Amino acid sequence: MLLHELERRGNSLFRWRSFLPLVLVPPALWMGWGAPSWANHLGYQASCWAVGFLGVAIRAKTIGHVPPGTSGRNTSEGQVAEVLNTQGMYSWVRHPLYLGNFFMWMALVLATGRGSFALVVALLYMMYYLRIAMAEEAFLHAKFGERYAAWASTVPAFVPKFWGQPRSSWVPAGNTFSLRHVIKREYNGVFALVLGFFFLDGFRTWGDGLASWATVTWQVGMASSVVVFLLLRFLKKRTRLLHVEGREFKAQP
Repeated sequence: MLLHELERRGNSLFRWRSFLPLVLVPPALWMGWGAPSWANHLGYQASCWAVGFLGVAIRAKTIGHVPPGTSGRNTSEGQVAEVLNTQGMYSWVRHPLYLGNFFMWMALVLATGRGSFALVVALLYMMYYLRIAMAEEAFLHAKFGERYAAWASTVPAFVPKFWGQPRSSWVPAGNTFSLRHVIKREYNGVFALVLGFFFLDGFRTWGDGLASWATVTWQVGMASSVVVFLLLRFLKKRTRLLHVEGREFKAQP
């Protein structure tokens, strides 16, 4: 009964997985306001940006090779999949997109310079995504049966196994990498990450009496990010420039 309850909660969270992380924004900004002075050092902030874009790279590598018919961003349909993807990033971990999300979340959390906040968020992340992953895996097991069980028995959930036996083995993706598909799918998330860094920087420096958002560098960087976001949104909504034939998910009626 407990397992079924966790799966039920996971299915509920699955529908809102793109929006629930927004609850972290107010506490992150508040933590940034009173950040320790060392958190403003360029080297530390550069490392936080690197963590964030590691997450972006993991997601891009996953989505860039994704075949049609795998589970997509279905907030109204819930769990939908026609194909079990076991190649590319899915040959290393069963949930590469959630692993990418973790690094993107933690990049912003670490940018506040609050270790205790980072620990709490890491624990909440595990509780949150563990339920979603359980619901997703229950669906895939019911649909693909022994094929799913065989894959899941050798591929770890979130952390690639580079030690011991058996180790994670890379299986090349079955199709070519599509940068256009990555841009179409990921520009929102990347913009949210960049926007988060800019606002955290503004709150950290404002709390320190420096107010970086009053500088030309901050303003130009922020304005450029918004312009790029609006351009990509226009290209996605009003043109077919970012459309890649055969990469879109189409659920069967």
